Amino acid sequence: MAGKATQTPQVTSGLPKTDKPRGHYDIYAILEAPQELYFGDEKEVNVNVIEKVRVKIEGKEYEKCYISPTKRRGVERRCLLWSDAGGSLLMDKLSCGIPDTCCKETCPVCGVFGGLEAGQKTFIGRLTHSGGVSVEVQIALEKQRAMHPALIYKEKENNPMPYRKEYAQPGLLYPVSNHCLSITEDEFNTAAYAFLMSLNRLGAGNPKGVSLARGKWGEQEGPLLVVDAYRAPMGQRPIVSAAITSNEKAIACFTDLAGRVTETEGAVFSRSTGDAALEKLQRAAAAFEAMHLQA
Repeated sequence: MAGKATQTPQVTSGLPKTDKPRGHYDIYAILEAPQELYFGDEKEVNVNVIEKVRVKIEGKEYEKCYISPTKRRGVERRCLLWSDAGGSLLMDKLSCGIPDTCCKETCPVCGVFGGLEAGQKTFIGRLTHSGGVSVEVQIALEKQRAMHPALIYKEKENNPMPYRKEYAQPGLLYPVSNHCLSITEDEFNTAAYAFLMSLNRLGAGNPKGVSLARGKWGEQEGPLLVVDAYRAPMGQRPIVSAAITSNEKAIACFTDLAGRVTETEGAVFSRSTGDAALEKLQRAAAAFEAMHLQA
């Protein structure tokens, strides 16, 4: 008796088919907070505490300020959804928001950041973020703030309630990175636009905003920024160790690693640094604007 033929299971990625080539992209940067910033939402008695991590350096523990990857991701996604698309927000144009993601194959946000349609389907995000551990050891600043009366319920009282908020000191540097897995150039445009737009809005509360730190690339000064496009990773990743506590050493480590690239032929690996990397992101952001934000 002949055995039953076994069927080979059909395995698919779930990604929409495209005639455009896919590749991998990385964005590495050192961000500078030129002002005091608040990150995190932990609360102690009458004090909002910033998010910190403990790092052991030469046998001693130190506290460093931390920008969590989930917060960076959330800010980038909202910057996309709140972008003007010819008089209406992009989220209204796409009928896609948080938590009601649309999971449409044509959605530039879900296609890169992922989404979940309850009981229907899931789009797996192909953009991942690193957290940002500050280079220098944290010196927390506490300042008194006044909670808006509209947020307080007290009978016959309309006075602001004072409380204290902890801030990260101005001038801290935060090495961060974004990794895009198997995306098209059009999808990278989405990631580039989100990354650049988020710089204005990083921070929980006010003030907000960071900038790209600047340093020496050989004889030229430029933003501490690296953008990789590749099919095989042929360069050292410019990741700064959390054990480094000197801005000068962190910048030197970043630029040194960025210069270590194995020569390849064709489109296997390409790396842009400094002003060239910023121009690459800005061109990609302009292409996203032209494709998705025109009326």
